[in-house]
Amino acid sequence: MSAPFVGTSQPTHGNSAMAAPHSSDHAASSLAANACVAGVDSTVLLNGQKAVTIVHNGTPYRLQATKLGKLILTK
Repeated sequence: MSAPFVGTSQPTHGNSAMAAPHSSDHAASSLAANACVAGVDSTVLLNGQKAVTIVHNGTPYRLQATKLGKLILTK
């Protein structure tokens, strides 16, 4: 089993799709905000189970893995 991904994503430098020559300040601030998003591998969340409950702001959500490897999040 591979190690889970936990941490922040790093912006890719030199990717022409990431930096438009005439990007607006709004687009640049959106890119900067997305550069610090933490990630957790789904196998860590599911821990060998088919489904788990995630509580967000007091509301329970169900995260379920399908047989085809897709994830379904329902309220």
